[in-house]
Amino acid sequence: MNLFLGGFWVLSVICAILFLYTRTKLSTVTDVGFKQFQRVYLTVYVMAMAGDWLQGPHVYALYESYGMSTSDIETLFIAGFGSSMLFGTVVGSFADRYGRRANCILYGILYGGACITKHYNNFNILMLGRLLGGIATSILYSAFESWMVCEHFKRGYDQDSLGNTFSYAVLGNSLIAIVAGLVAQYFADMFGFVAPFDVSLTVLTLMTIVIVVTWSENYGDKTINIKDSFVKAFSSIKSDPKVLCLGLIQSLFEGSMYIFVLEWTPALEPTEPFKDQTVRKLLGVTEKQTTDGHRGSIPHGQIFAAFMVAIMIGSSLFRLLSKYTSVESFMRPVLFIAALSLGTPILFKGNQLIVFSAFLIFETCVGIFWPSLGTMRGKYVPEETRATIMNFFRVPLNLIVVVILNQHIAMKRIFQCCVMFLLLATGFQQWLYSLYKALPLDALNTEMKVKPIKGDLMEIVPGEEKVPLRDDEEQEVV
Repeated sequence: MNLFLGGFWVLSVICAILFLYTRTKLSTVTDVGFKQFQRVYLTVYVMAMAGDWLQGPHVYALYESYGMSTSDIETLFIAGFGSSMLFGTVVGSFADRYGRRANCILYGILYGGACITKHYNNFNILMLGRLLGGIATSILYSAFESWMVCEHFKRGYDQDSLGNTFSYAVLGNSLIAIVAGLVAQYFADMFGFVAPFDVSLTVLTLMTIVIVVTWSENYGDKTINIKDSFVKAFSSIKSDPKVLCLGLIQSLFEGSMYIFVLEWTPALEPTEPFKDQTVRKLLGVTEKQTTDGHRGSIPHGQIFAAFMVAIMIGSSLFRLLSKYTSVESFMRPVLFIAALSLGTPILFKGNQLIVFSAFLIFETCVGIFWPSLGTMRGKYVPEETRATIMNFFRVPLNLIVVVILNQHIAMKRIFQCCVMFLLLATGFQQWLYSLYKALPLDALNTEMKVKPIKGDLMEIVPGEEKVPLRDDEEQEVV
């Protein structure tokens, strides 16, 4: 058993134990209506993420199999992030006016179109696919969450159960990512690198049908035009430092995460993988893997699966941490640990054991980050321009990735940039925490209710006060 497969099984055992522990320690939701709503959302969300995950592991390998140079491949990747930054921001923001459900359907159509382009060994057609995929990605990370948060409060569910949904979304996302990685590897081995994209197209088609059948439409403010929506979103960011902090944290962390996705392969590859037989055995490299089309000297599928299990562990840790302290508080050390973990390729270059272990810690931080960010956005981002604001902050996120990739800098410098970004995110999280601490107790402990106002916008308003208790002041993490 090689290092990476062994890590996967060890993490799987830890994940199962932690999941069972959280089920015994945390109260379960008994509202039948909420559980049904949660199932409807999570079914669609998991299918949407599956459509994305099925493509990820073999994009680079497909381009390489078409005989493209490293420069051309980097150009295609940069185009995808650039498309998300320029076009995706606008199209994703349509959700507030024209409907979140409609935007999610558009995601399925655009990403399905991107899958079709992968059949053509033509740079221009593949470029079109990257542009479509970039727009679709902006929708994926804004419209689905915006629809769910709006429906959640519109139906009268409380703030605490919102975090529950985000946690299960991360858990389901990680599970489907593992399955998608295995399925994509099987189809790639059997039918070639383009086959996983055909599977993705099938899943996206089914997802679109499920949305049409099971989801109702909701909006931000459908009476406002796109220009005014951008102005209003910018005004919200400018006037509320909590929203600004969230956006900067999102941009810096996710920017580092996307760079990590593109750089973990060279960071884990040994310097001379095929000369040392001990290294070959430890990394699980076989002669077949070097000649039958698999790229690189490490088992990408096994590493990817281990990363996803680490994210699942992070999701369970989020639920435990949320019980004892506030999200604003525990995200400070999480971001700092993430920064330290991405410093290992700089300090321990070529040491697979240390670097791989640190990457698993980083992915665990990712698993905590996703539901934490969603929960905080549910608190602080105004409903009427939720999707627009979320897409606003994808601009600096994508700009970070584009600038870093376009500089063609050494891997060491790239990870130094990631560490710097994550340390900055830690600083902004500390600022957000200080703003949170400064809020009056009655503002921190209110149930959220909704009432319809013009344009079918659901305005979130304070309800009855709870017991005035700030979690991180009166309780300690054990």
